[in-house]
Amino acid sequence: MNTPISWIKAYVPDLDCTVQEYVDKMTLSGSHVENAVYLDKNLEKIVVGRIEKIEKHPDADKLVICQVNVGDEEVQIVTGASNVFKGAMVPVVLDGGRVAGGHDGSPNPENGIKIKKGKLRGVPSYGMMCSIEELGSTRDMYPEAPEDGIYIFDESKDVKPGDDAVAALGLRDAVVEFEITSNRVDCFSMIGMAREAAATFEKPFYAPEVKEVGNNEKAEDYISVEVEATDLCPRYTARIVKNIKLAPSPEWMQRRLAAMGIRPINNIVDITNYVMEEYGQPMHAYDLNKIRGHKIVVKRANDGDVYTTLDGQERKLDKDVLMINDAEGPVGIAGIMGGENSMVTDDIQTMLFEAATFDGTNIRLSSKRIGLRTDASGKFEKGLDPENALEAINRACQLVEELGAGEVVGGVVDVYPNPVEEVKIPFEPAKYNKLLGTNVSEEKMMEYFDRLEIGYDKETNMLLIPSFRQDLRCSADIAEEVARFFGYDNIPTTLPHGEATAGKKSFAARVEDVVMNIAEQNGFCGGMCYSFESPKVFDKLLLADNDPLRQAIVIANPLGEDYSIMRTIELNGILTSLAGNYNHRNKNVRLYEIGNVYLPKALPLTELPDERKRLTLGMYGECDFFMLKGVLEEMFLKLGLDSKVDFEPSQEKPFLHPGRQALIYVGGAYAGFIGQVHPEVCENYDMKCEAYVAGIDLPTVTEKATFDRRYEGVAKYPAVNRDLSLVMKKDVFVGSLEKVMKEKGGKLLESIQLFDVYEGSQIEEGYKSVAFSLVFRSPERSLEAAEINKIVDKILKELEKMGVELRA
Repeated sequence: MNTPISWIKAYVPDLDCTVQEYVDKMTLSGSHVENAVYLDKNLEKIVVGRIEKIEKHPDADKLVICQVNVGDEEVQIVTGASNVFKGAMVPVVLDGGRVAGGHDGSPNPENGIKIKKGKLRGVPSYGMMCSIEELGSTRDMYPEAPEDGIYIFDESKDVKPGDDAVAALGLRDAVVEFEITSNRVDCFSMIGMAREAAATFEKPFYAPEVKEVGNNEKAEDYISVEVEATDLCPRYTARIVKNIKLAPSPEWMQRRLAAMGIRPINNIVDITNYVMEEYGQPMHAYDLNKIRGHKIVVKRANDGDVYTTLDGQERKLDKDVLMINDAEGPVGIAGIMGGENSMVTDDIQTMLFEAATFDGTNIRLSSKRIGLRTDASGKFEKGLDPENALEAINRACQLVEELGAGEVVGGVVDVYPNPVEEVKIPFEPAKYNKLLGTNVSEEKMMEYFDRLEIGYDKETNMLLIPSFRQDLRCSADIAEEVARFFGYDNIPTTLPHGEATAGKKSFAARVEDVVMNIAEQNGFCGGMCYSFESPKVFDKLLLADNDPLRQAIVIANPLGEDYSIMRTIELNGILTSLAGNYNHRNKNVRLYEIGNVYLPKALPLTELPDERKRLTLGMYGECDFFMLKGVLEEMFLKLGLDSKVDFEPSQEKPFLHPGRQALIYVGGAYAGFIGQVHPEVCENYDMKCEAYVAGIDLPTVTEKATFDRRYEGVAKYPAVNRDLSLVMKKDVFVGSLEKVMKEKGGKLLESIQLFDVYEGSQIEEGYKSVAFSLVFRSPERSLEAAEINKIVDKILKELEKMGVELRA
């Protein structure tokens, strides 16, 4: 936000400080200064001079010799300017003075150009008459300046020889650029920054005296307004100006607009721009004769509508874009730009002034969708104060009358169905001081609030927030205002205090630490894989066309097809990394990853997907199925789950070898899979070797895990050992036998140890012999043989149901 200090002083006339003092104090009060540009930088010893006499140069056809009255003396100056004449009042830099730069349009040197007396083609010259460019300005700021020649003061200017030419041109000023945060919408205006300056320097603030001018007619007789989309347009005001007289705006207005970086055009356009900068309220002017039916309707566009804006570009619209319409169709895009069909031309006679407020979020999104951002949309998208609209449009009409730009029709059309309610916040000084670590008195706080135009209701102990301060909504905001004007540099340094507590990791983080430690202790290296994947992954993993895992979230703005969906299965990243290592001829590789998969609850998305954290293990080389299973068993042991885990043979996973895979259950809940990668999948990933993978759902494991460990003393009573050699078919799994033994062995069965598996000539073909060592013990007494035999008989009887017999 650019703010000329001279314009600020129009509202804070008692402001008396240097530019540096202004910059420093405004920064300390919370208005961060980005830059300060001195308009009179490098302008020294420049006065107003009157040309008294002009003679031709004796040795140069393009030079003339001027005798210039500079107040206390008359100096001779040689110039090549063609626009000088006797009696002209011009800026003159005297001998030893300095100008900002040259008149050729090149960048100004850092320290300007020093002017010294000298001779031009043999004739002495004791100074220089200046063009506007040499004074560091441009014709945008001074449109009356000649394109090529000396700047000549207009006769209307009350200047005399010897006056300060820099001051006469309004260049004894500085433009301060503030970095305004988006929540301080009020500070995107000159009045808002003037309020801040007045509060900071403790000076009175004088707002413009705005009167509702107009003739005896009624605006309602000229225009009617209907707002259909009241959720997107809280307030719409309109006024009429007739008998328009287009002309240049006055010099003071042109100078202020130019200092803001706005090129003056004519009185009507300049008034709308001036009010936008003064009040932060964008305005728009329509030719009333082009408003069909003399009616304005504010409503949403339709999907697929196309509209041509003032810049001649066609814009594709949708139902979320707010439009300004007349009785027959659109005349502008609300808050962004008017239409080509409602363009104001030089022959305008009657004008409709619009000042409205629109939903800031809608304007921002609409501006982005149609690819058009303007100064107006930049202000509207921050969310303007509806209470400001009427004041701004009345100010514009007042300026129209003051500048003789037209005849204002009386009255205003104001559609404001839901006026904003006054915000009230409890006054809690003790809370503010506690939050800030200060001891500011209530009286001092009230002084700050008075400077900020914040009211106070003593009966209810409530602070009354002005509508333009949309950033004040809770006690923390009020505390910040106290801090700003108490002075951040005055807040004392204090040590933090409060209850000291020991920090610790969450249970889920502790589980992850165990998982990572076990993996790394077993030679696995951690990896990080993309959550973005290609839809082709599902085919590489041999997933069926109707597999639920194919229901993936499609990314709206993908980097490319290979990164166009969010992954629903964790394998692709690890397999891709294993394949990369294999093709680089690394012989033995073990990798693991802890990352999320994204499982949508419905497509298209209506709510956030289920993000499941998964552990993925992958290996090839010197390894097999049971080696990977042993890593998982060690992990489950550390997590207190060794007695709750079951590995059940399966052929469910298409990406795993049908005869070498198992599903993992923890406490009866599905927790993952383990197996050898299907040979065809290995081929899809360019691996000509056996690879093994496992995937574990960490939330399921975390829910069942425990780090509780109970100490058991040294056994007092002896153990009883029994060895069982069992014969069974080869397709009977040892795990199912152990499950039966644990179930029937009861509390007295201390441990089970598999110590032999035999297949050979002494066993019937298709069968195998498996030998277990069972240890029985009671913590309370010595066990008798009959008691142990009874338990073993129960075990053998249950095993017989599975076709398992005791080996003879």
